Amino acid sequence: MRKALLLAVTCALFALPLSSVAGERFDGKWLTKMACPAKGNTQGYTWTFVSTIQAGTLHGERGTAGEGGYFTLDGKIKDDGTAKLDANGIVASREYARGVFTSKGTDYGYKVKATFTETTGTGTRDVGMGIVGRPCTFEFTKQ
Repeated sequence: MRKALLLAVTCALFALPLSSVAGERFDGKWLTKMACPAKGNTQGYTWTFVSTIQAGTLHGERGTAGEGGYFTLDGKIKDDGTAKLDANGIVASREYARGVFTSKGTDYGYKVKATFTETTGTGTRDVGMGIVGRPCTFEFTKQ
């Protein structure tokens, strides 16, 4: 019994560093390219900005906080490389935003389903039923 307990403790101690390494294998600076095509009367656009992954958590930011055109992308990346990221922003111009009540300065948000490898990643905007959202895509490249 004592040998079994010693073996279990030893295995647990070796597993701890491996689990933290797996969660941090994506850490670093990433170039993020976001492309949203035109839809109806709404203009399309492409943004490129730097995101950082630290301790398996992504944070990307574009623009100036509190102003039109500000955008953030945040979320935890699982050990298998999958992630459900939160995208939040402030509308800069009505011609690039959809919705009856959307105007400059309006806050918006949506989810992004993403998958990462050690050096690249892709993602797509969750458009729900497709009534309001458009199929924005994301490309991530580790720097």
